[in-house]
Amino acid sequence: MSVFFIADLHFDDERIIKYENRPFENVKQMNETIIRNWNYKVTKNDVVFMLGDIGNETYIKELNGKIYLIKGNHDTKKNQEYRSCGFEEVYDYPIIYENFWILSHEPMYINQNMPYANLFGHVHKSPQYTTYSKQHYCVTVERIDYTPIAFEMIKETLSR
Repeated sequence: MSVFFIADLHFDDERIIKYENRPFENVKQMNETIIRNWNYKVTKNDVVFMLGDIGNETYIKELNGKIYLIKGNHDTKKNQEYRSCGFEEVYDYPIIYENFWILSHEPMYINQNMPYANLFGHVHKSPQYTTYSKQHYCVTVERIDYTPIAFEMIKETLSR
């Protein structure tokens, strides 16, 4: 079993293609590419933490893995609705994973004196945020080639 992270899929959101200059002609192409990339990388037994902004949640049933949702600003439905679409669990607030990793939709304040690192999405390709530092990694789809990123890759990158 492997663990993966991803954020900001925005399934069926035509506007996100323009807003974020996504390399797709339309939402059908965007949705199909994300689903294909996901299922190529993730097996049925893997765990995926989706750090918010799923868009049309009905696509969850097409994705491999046991998927956990940390809700983003566009995820406004009741948690049970998301669970009934296939999420294993849904969180309204950031969670701490393995006693060190803060999983959130929006970036959190972390300084060098804190014993945590933050995995987040939300900021898309905003130049205000780097993709990673010693204490953070942005897993928004635009920064990870529209493909879930393995936890091992994140840990390896941050350890350099």
